[in-house]
Amino acid sequence: ASFFNSVTGDTGAQDAQNFARQVDEVMRAHAGSNRRLAVDKIMVYGLRALERAGFEVMEGEEVTERTRAIKGPEDIAAMRCAHHACEAAIAEMETFARDNIPRGVTSEDAIWAELHRGNIRRGGEWIETRLLVSGPRTNPWFMECGPRVVQNNEIVAFDTDLIGCYGMCIDISRTWWIGDRKPRPDMIAAMHHARDHIDTNMAMLKPGVAIRDLIHGGHQLDTQHWAQKYSCKMHGVGLCDEWPYVPYPDSYVPGAFEHVLQPGMTLCVEALVSPQNGDFSIKLEDQVLITETGFENLTKYPFDAALMGG
Repeated sequence: ASFFNSVTGDTGAQDAQNFARQVDEVMRAHAGSNRRLAVDKIMVYGLRALERAGFEVMEGEEVTERTRAIKGPEDIAAMRCAHHACEAAIAEMETFARDNIPRGVTSEDAIWAELHRGNIRRGGEWIETRLLVSGPRTNPWFMECGPRVVQNNEIVAFDTDLIGCYGMCIDISRTWWIGDRKPRPDMIAAMHHARDHIDTNMAMLKPGVAIRDLIHGGHQLDTQHWAQKYSCKMHGVGLCDEWPYVPYPDSYVPGAFEHVLQPGMTLCVEALVSPQNGDFSIKLEDQVLITETGFENLTKYPFDAALMGG
């Protein structure tokens, strides 16, 4: 059923017509006269062929996202396994970073490769982004890792965005201070502010809580960190980033997420504390399961002791 031009060449429309005919046969056998068909992702040839065949093509992404939002027991077990494997790989990456950065020859790419290695050898699949940066490259956030050699006494921050074993996404973030000196007081203060942000917002999570209340309630970032805040407070997670999306109040769209939390949902709780025109950022993120009575934080990886002021 491929309509990719690299596969179908100049017969894409014909292949799509054949596909629509097969769908029509299946629908008549199992759905009678029903001509409504939800489609998640399809190329233009396929969409036009289905419509010419008389189908009322409906939006399928909403169906799949809402279905995936509630995880069953096997989904949760798979996510726990993937999360454990991810944290084991992070620990290996941290050991590598702390052993090698002081030598002054280790790049961001070399550090990031350790997470890939740990993920793959534990049955993981891939990593969707390249979000590991160091020193001044942490601000503004969302630069990709590269050949920069990380210096001693610098921040290293990362976001896993990892598709691990069983195809489960583990999306957590940590920020480390690596060096023989202590981090600056403003870095320590920013770390505590980030911790307060995710801890306060996470404490709101339980069944029945309206997403609207999560958007407008919770912890307020300081003014100096507002302009470069993260794109959302929280987001769903499963096979990848999923529904729902919990934006900050200034991005609230009435009617977009007028729903409540339910047991079995899994959310990533975000914090980006990034001083405008600054030379560092603190990125933290934990992955959380909504339970029957509240929430369970699946993320056990410790926060950096030096940045916590230890």
